[in-house]
Amino acid sequence: MKHTRIARYVDLLFCLVIMPLIITLLPVDRWIVHNTAFFLALVAYVYGLYFTYRRTRPAHLFLQRRYLRIALLMVVLVAVTALLTHFPMPESDMTADLRQMTVRRNMRTQTIWFFFLVVTGFSLAIELTFELFRQMLSRQALEVEKNKAELALYKAQINPHFLFNTLNTLYALTLSKSDRAESAFVKFSNILRYMYAQTDRELIPLSDEWEYIRQYIDLQRLRLNAHTQVELTGEIDDARASVPPMLFITFVENAFKYGISSETDCAVRIGLRLRDGVLDFTTENTVMRQREEAAPGIGIENCRKRLQLLFPGRFDLQTTEREGVFRVRLTICLYQI
Repeated sequence: MKHTRIARYVDLLFCLVIMPLIITLLPVDRWIVHNTAFFLALVAYVYGLYFTYRRTRPAHLFLQRRYLRIALLMVVLVAVTALLTHFPMPESDMTADLRQMTVRRNMRTQTIWFFFLVVTGFSLAIELTFELFRQMLSRQALEVEKNKAELALYKAQINPHFLFNTLNTLYALTLSKSDRAESAFVKFSNILRYMYAQTDRELIPLSDEWEYIRQYIDLQRLRLNAHTQVELTGEIDDARASVPPMLFITFVENAFKYGISSETDCAVRIGLRLRDGVLDFTTENTVMRQREEAAPGIGIENCRKRLQLLFPGRFDLQTTEREGVFRVRLTICLYQI
């Protein structure tokens, strides 16, 4: 994983760059000559301390509220550090006077605790950063799974809604023994084939989605009389443009559900335009039937939630009703900037 590679790079940076630079600030030459054992022990202690922190991950333990384990870890590390301060002095220091020997011992003790604080601070800072990074990745993974589940739920709600409305149309044609019933069933089968062949895909060509809308509208026209005027306009400047399937059907369904009449003149207008990666989809219908307040439609709300998941910050959905005309305008920036 990416964060694992980053952790390795940080370890190499600490081991090959940071600590060698800090160690060179000490009287390394004298220690190597007169107290080689202590120098090697100090280097082993520094690197051992660092990898102990990296291995035990105290920041992770803290987030899990394992305070006793953290306390035990710190007690052990402090004890090891204290023992290192009592490392035997070299013979050359033992022959020096008491004052010089005390100064050298104090200097060595301060050096050991200095390394303890530096390595502890650096290790905890790095480990805390990595832990926060892991938490972010975990939350993103959970959010992705949640979004997938919600999208599946919204599609499951959209499809039965569509089927219910379309079957009502076929039922009305069959009862009236219309000679257009056979044509309606053919169009309906084409639509079903599209639904079950395409909706499992994340993206489909915009032209295919638009053709699906056209077939749906042709099916609706079969049951309309001269009182309802239907206008359909489309303009696509990029044949490679793709959209999620079943993206517009909710608005089209609602336009026909609430905007048609067999006794009063009315109109349904649907338009789609794609220019320079910006998709503009509109529906407009005469309000011939009011939505019941006690049972608000779930279609548009589902579509809004779906758009929030698919195009966060890249869409604008507006619905207005003025002078007996209901309008929907959906604008989507298909390509991320």
